[in-house]
Amino acid sequence: MSTVDSLTGPVEVETAKPGGRRRLPSRLLSRRGWAGWLFALPALVFYVVFYLLPIAHSIQYSFYNWDGIGPSTPAGLANYTAVFTNPAEIASLIHAFYLIIFFTVLPVILGLVAATIMREIRGRIFGALARTLLFLPQIIPGAAAGVAWAWMYSQNGVVNQVLRAVGLGSVAQPWLGSYTWALTAVGFIGTWLATGLCTLLLMSGIGKIDPALYEAAQIDGAGPVSQFRAVTLPGLRQELGVCVTITVIAALASFDVVYLSTQGGPGYQSMVPGVQVYDLAFADFKLGSASALAIVLALVVLIVILPLQRLFKER
Repeated sequence: MSTVDSLTGPVEVETAKPGGRRRLPSRLLSRRGWAGWLFALPALVFYVVFYLLPIAHSIQYSFYNWDGIGPSTPAGLANYTAVFTNPAEIASLIHAFYLIIFFTVLPVILGLVAATIMREIRGRIFGALARTLLFLPQIIPGAAAGVAWAWMYSQNGVVNQVLRAVGLGSVAQPWLGSYTWALTAVGFIGTWLATGLCTLLLMSGIGKIDPALYEAAQIDGAGPVSQFRAVTLPGLRQELGVCVTITVIAALASFDVVYLSTQGGPGYQSMVPGVQVYDLAFADFKLGSASALAIVLALVVLIVILPLQRLFKER
């Protein structure tokens, strides 16, 4: 049957058969498709201008020697070669992988323990207070956390005051100025920042696990450890994948915490690629080298993250 549209003229409309589904005309479906793209257009423009174009420019700059002001000269693959031959840049990549222990491994383990414990006390005032305190670091910017912990790690900071109070004054030292402990001290800042997020994500995952599974495990004589291994961990595969993905990216691409607490020092003992890129670009005026290191860092993140995504994919 045909009807007349006041704007477009005759339009074919297919009437639904009894008990069947009404099919929309192809012209209307086409209009809806274009309407969807029009709604997405502003976001696509921002994505292209502020995400894809900077990546393309970084790739371009990585093949040149340029100080950001004067003329540039072709460098070929020299900037990429330097990433894998310059000891300082290699060390920064190694430091980033070392931070995964503190940004990922410790927060996920602590988050699992805290989420499992709070599963037993949820609904109580103490449980709500514990969740609030654990998540509190998430609302503090990383830059502010770096400044606050730099003060706490100082010679007369809170950390050393606590050590002296418990009789460990001989251990007290300016932690962020130590060639041995600076990177580890920065790592614990990351642990403090990431544990609350991991805990809340894992708690939400535990909440979706059917309580009947725990009851069945108890009937079979499974203790708390066996229940955790047989019921909780398999049920948290997706949440664990999210936690690991977010925290690994935070470790490999860390910048604000490291820059505001140590600026990569003392020496290069806590240097990470994010800070190294900043120093190369804005302190040494080597935009080509900075771009090459940034591209390598992005590739390293992808190489690490993609297998993790497959590992934690729901089976």
